[in-house]
Amino acid sequence: MEHPRGSGTPSAVLFDVDGTLMDTVHLHTVAWWEALRQGGHQATMPDIHRRIGMGSDHLLDALLGEDRDHDGDDALSAAHDTLYGQFWSRLAPLPRATDLLRACAERGLRVVLASSASSDEAEVMVEALGAADHLYAVTTADDVESSKPAPDLVARALDRAGVPAERAVFVGDAVWDAQAAAKAGVRCLAVLTGAFGRQELLDAGAEEVYDDVAALLEELDAGALRGIAP
Repeated sequence: MEHPRGSGTPSAVLFDVDGTLMDTVHLHTVAWWEALRQGGHQATMPDIHRRIGMGSDHLLDALLGEDRDHDGDDALSAAHDTLYGQFWSRLAPLPRATDLLRACAERGLRVVLASSASSDEAEVMVEALGAADHLYAVTTADDVESSKPAPDLVARALDRAGVPAERAVFVGDAVWDAQAAAKAGVRCLAVLTGAFGRQELLDAGAEEVYDDVAALLEELDAGALRGIAP
């Protein structure tokens, strides 16, 4: 899902998807809660909620401990995927998410999705967003060895965009997004539609925090993406 690269000095906006563009954080929370319950583990929904946005490996480490027996991890992840898959036909974007992607593309920015989801799940979300025509590329967990908060996904998205770190910004909803962007040397803008508060996101490295992507869209020409416009 890549478009031919143009000439000049390109710039890119890299977007997390779950909780940033898509209203899916609570759905993932419920799916993980049930998967863990079925696997004989106990974890509260508030604890799970605050780990959404991590890759499943990091999420399970955070919830169950790094020194546990990892033999059951694949089964837990598969159970989550099956449970979450029941919602696929009903996934919905957050308000004005598609408008934001369109606005960025119309301004000449290369729009790249950088999702911790699988490629199959990402395809479902792209369809729900109705945004395929506005995207330059899509990266997923299938493209990298280590998930957020490691920088691999952001670095891969930069590579797909064909831009240096200083010509990009990353937009996410979690402290893991801000941490991954910082490790990749990319500025981060954050939204409050995940599990984290404004100060938490700023402390994690976010440069600016918006209520949601609709608010970011309203400020798009007032400096939110300053310094990288083509």
